[in-house]
Amino acid sequence: MRRIGTTAMLSSLWLAACAPNPAVRGPEMTPPDVWSVPSVDERAVDGEWWASFDDPQLTTLVGLALEGNQELRVAVARLDRARAEARIAGADLKPEIGVGLSAARRKQSFTGSALGNAVPPTTGTRLDLAVIVSWEADLWGRIRAGTRATVADYRASEADLRGARLSTAARTAKHWFAIAEARQQMELASNSAESFARLADQIRERYEIGVRTALDLRLALSNASAARAEYERRRIELEGLVRRLEVLLGRYPDGTLLDEFPVDALSSTPAPVPAGLPSELLARRPDLVAAQERLIASDQRWAAARRSLYPRLTLSAGGGTASDQLEDLLDGNFSIWSLLGGLTQPIFQGGRLRAGVERADAVADEALARYTGSVLRAFSEVEFALAGEPILEKRGRHLSDTATQLTAAESLAEDRYRNGLGSYLAVLESQTRAFNARSQLLTLQRQRLDNRVDLHLALGGGFEADGDPGALASAVAGGDAS
Repeated sequence: MRRIGTTAMLSSLWLAACAPNPAVRGPEMTPPDVWSVPSVDERAVDGEWWASFDDPQLTTLVGLALEGNQELRVAVARLDRARAEARIAGADLKPEIGVGLSAARRKQSFTGSALGNAVPPTTGTRLDLAVIVSWEADLWGRIRAGTRATVADYRASEADLRGARLSTAARTAKHWFAIAEARQQMELASNSAESFARLADQIRERYEIGVRTALDLRLALSNASAARAEYERRRIELEGLVRRLEVLLGRYPDGTLLDEFPVDALSSTPAPVPAGLPSELLARRPDLVAAQERLIASDQRWAAARRSLYPRLTLSAGGGTASDQLEDLLDGNFSIWSLLGGLTQPIFQGGRLRAGVERADAVADEALARYTGSVLRAFSEVEFALAGEPILEKRGRHLSDTATQLTAAESLAEDRYRNGLGSYLAVLESQTRAFNARSQLLTLQRQRLDNRVDLHLALGGGFEADGDPGALASAVAGGDAS
C-alpha cells in the first residue's frame, strides 16, 4: 500500500509538471500597417483632448462632469471592489493564524460509584489558550493562477474607469454642441418667423386694398406660423438637452445651466487629431485594455480549474497551554502542541471538477471571441470617423454654397413679388428652401464636431494612468502579476 501511494504521488507530480501554463492570447486577426483612410498628424494624444476644441466653457463643463457624474462614481466603487477582491485572493497564498481561548467549569459527583459518599463532589475550572497556524502549499500554482485572475479583473476595472471617464467627457462635449446647435436653430426659426410675419403683414395690407389674393395671404400666414412652430420645437429640444446635460454633470435638472454657462455659436475649430498606427489602438483604448485583461483572467481561471485536479498539500500547527489559573496562560509555556500535514487527491466528485475545467475553457473561448469582436469594432470606428472627416468637410462647403445661393434667391423672389413681377409661390418655395439650407448647415457644423469627438473616442482619446496596477499585483501575488 505504501508503494502504491508513492507511485500515485509521483504520477501527480509528473502530470502537474506537464500541465500547460496559459499564455496571453491575442485577437484572431492581424492589424494593418496603416489606416485605409489617410491619417493625420501622428503626435501623441493629449489626455485632455477636449481642450483642443478651444472652448473654455466646454473645458469647465467636462471637469464638472468628471467630478460629479454618478456613473463615474459607480465605476469607482466597482474598482474599489475589484481591488478588495484581489487582496482577498492574494491572502490565500499566506498562512492563516488564529488564536483560541476557551473556559470551562465542571462539577463532578461520585455518587453511585465504588467510592460511594466517601468522596465529596468536586468542582474545577479549565482554561485553554491555543495558537493555530494553517497553510496550503501551492504546489501546482492553482492559488497563484486564481490570484492572477483577480488582479487581471482589477486591471480591467481600472480600464473600465478610464473608459467611463472618456465616455463621460465625450457625452458632455456632444451635449454641449447639441445645445449650441439647438440655440442657433431656435434663433434661426425666430428670425425667420419675424421675417415671414413682416412679409405677411405687407401682403395683408395689399390684400385689403384688393392688390393681392386671399391665397397669397393664407400661404404667407401659414408660412409665418410654421416658422413659429419650428421655434417652439427647437425651444423644447433645447430645454431637454440642457436638463440632460445637468444630469450628466450630477446636478439637479432645473434648466438653469445656461444662466451660468451662456452657450456660444458652433465656432470651434479643433486641431488635427493624432491617429498613430492601427496596432497602437490596442493599448490606447480603455475598452480594449479591459477586454484583454478579462481574457487574461479567463485563461488564469482555466489554469486554476485544471490544477484543481491535482493533490493539495496542507500544513497545520498548533500550540497552547491549559491551566486552572488565568495567570498561567500568559507565562509562555506552551505545554500542548501539534503538527499535521496532509496530501489530498480528489478521486471522484461526480464529474464536478472536470465540468469546471470545461466551463472555464468555454469562458476563455468566449472572452477571446469578445476581445476579437471588440478589436474589429474599434478599428471600424476609427476608420469610419477618419473617413467622415473629409466627407463632412466637403458636404459643409456644398451646404454653405447652397445656403448662400438660396438666401440670394429668397431676396430676389421677394423683390420681384413686391414689384408685381413674380408669384408668391416662388417666394414661398425660396423661403422654405433657404430656411432648410441654413438649418442643415447648422446641423452639419454640429455633426463635424461630433465626428471629431467620435474620432477621439475611437482612438482612446489619450489617458493618464490612475496609479500603478503593478504595485497592487506585487502586493497580492508576491510580485508575480503576469
